[in-house]
Amino acid sequence: MSKINIMSLGGLNENGKNLYTVSVDDKLLVFDAGLKYAPDKMYGIDYIIPDFKYLKENKNKIVGVFLTHPHSENMGAIIDLIIEIPDIVIYASPFTTEIIRIECELEGINLPKIITIKPHKKIDFKTFSVFPFSVTHSVPETLGYSINTKDGSIIYMADFIIDPTMKGHYDMDLGKLAYIGKQGVLCLMAESVFAEKKGHTSPKHKLDSFFKSLVEKHKNRIIFSVLPLHIHTIQEIFEAIKDKKRKVVIMGKELHSIINMCINKGYLDIDKELIGDLTNLKDANSVILISNDRQMPYYNINRIVSGYDKFITIDTKDTVCFAEPSYDAYEGILVKLMNDIAVKGVNIETVPKEKNVRYHASSEDLMLLVKLFNPKYYMPIKGEYRYQVENANLAYKVGVLKENILLKGNGDVVTFENGVLQNNFKHINIGDVLIDGKSTKDIGELVLKDREMLGNNGLVLISATLDKKTKQIIIGPEVLTRGFMYEKENVSLISTIKEEAIKIINSNIHNNKYADYSQMRNDMREIVGEILYKETESKPVILTVVQEV
Repeated sequence: MSKINIMSLGGLNENGKNLYTVSVDDKLLVFDAGLKYAPDKMYGIDYIIPDFKYLKENKNKIVGVFLTHPHSENMGAIIDLIIEIPDIVIYASPFTTEIIRIECELEGINLPKIITIKPHKKIDFKTFSVFPFSVTHSVPETLGYSINTKDGSIIYMADFIIDPTMKGHYDMDLGKLAYIGKQGVLCLMAESVFAEKKGHTSPKHKLDSFFKSLVEKHKNRIIFSVLPLHIHTIQEIFEAIKDKKRKVVIMGKELHSIINMCINKGYLDIDKELIGDLTNLKDANSVILISNDRQMPYYNINRIVSGYDKFITIDTKDTVCFAEPSYDAYEGILVKLMNDIAVKGVNIETVPKEKNVRYHASSEDLMLLVKLFNPKYYMPIKGEYRYQVENANLAYKVGVLKENILLKGNGDVVTFENGVLQNNFKHINIGDVLIDGKSTKDIGELVLKDREMLGNNGLVLISATLDKKTKQIIIGPEVLTRGFMYEKENVSLISTIKEEAIKIINSNIHNNKYADYSQMRNDMREIVGEILYKETESKPVILTVVQEV
């Protein structure tokens, strides 16, 4: 018999940032390491990753990170994790392994220890084992995992759909899932993102007819905005232009590297003759693929629309197609971008609303999964809390006892001892790490608060220069404002601030020998801040620079 703990460091009551841990006795298994994009209100933060503090504190217990697939919400933080724990061991499918290699090369970091695994081949850890199995998703060789313990299996199912027509690298062996279920499943962890959608996701995820119709309709240049790792979507685009005598130009080093790797490894079935180069960009009927970037959604297409790309400019004869999913966090960015494109007179095509670019399990898929595994306990994961609740309702509908459905948040610890749920309500404080640009360090809430204040109320800088010997003011004080008010229209208020600054500086000089700069700054913030609030009802950030010469 064993003690099992399940916990999420990210992914519950949110979209993205998925990272889940399962500990069996004293061994810790990590599943996925994702990011989520930051909303606009986060003032320059590009993306958010889980706080790895818990993993670093327990790194000697970690047997490995088991990745399901390389989409950003599931693997976007893997580079950050490798930097924090360089000797961590990663288990991944051959396709996911290749993507890690590409990302490490692009980021200029050493490749970690990767153990390439294949589905249905057991990984033995003596007191327990891990059994990876294939699932159907928009990237090849997506995996689910069964952690086999003496008390039954813990199943981790991230993104999947049930579509028997998808074969080869996208195949899902339902017979294997049913076999695992017959052996006894203690707890099933399954995604919740599409739990509110009725029916099966398939065949609504198939876009081949849409792309073929689009290519037939628009004879001039077409620009597709795609996600670099939605491989099945990229395959469908290439299928649509087969025999059309059109060249495809792939923009961006990452997208180019991924597509080349997929062709060479057999993940994409593409005639290389279809692929052109930069000389084909101005061809009247070329097809251009542009990908997102993990730090800044829609950055690359936005740069083209704004006229800042050195290779391509947009034309009124062009058609722009957004062949990628829209996420809530940056819907505002997409709406503004589409408006900018429309203003330029360029045609826009988007995937029809009844189609699902995102390959997630809908209600019937989830209920079928529960029936196949027949778990004793069920834990909805991945998605906002309302989706988790609907996922729980689906499990209850097909026979899981209400008291055995586990609705949790990040940091909540689920404990099983000898196969029995323990109601100990243990919680570990779990935070977020805010990433700005290429920095791998957390920006932090204080910096974010400063940015919010600067964004809302602006900055007032008060500077002066004192004589080093006499402590008399020889230059200033000068008042500079940014993002607060127009100085030429507020001469009287600026004069009042200068007069008050002189009083504050002089009051903090003692016997013409010593200046208390700390008290000077505090008084300036307090007294000048009160004046500004009284006159403008705003609270700008006030900075004081007083130096001696």
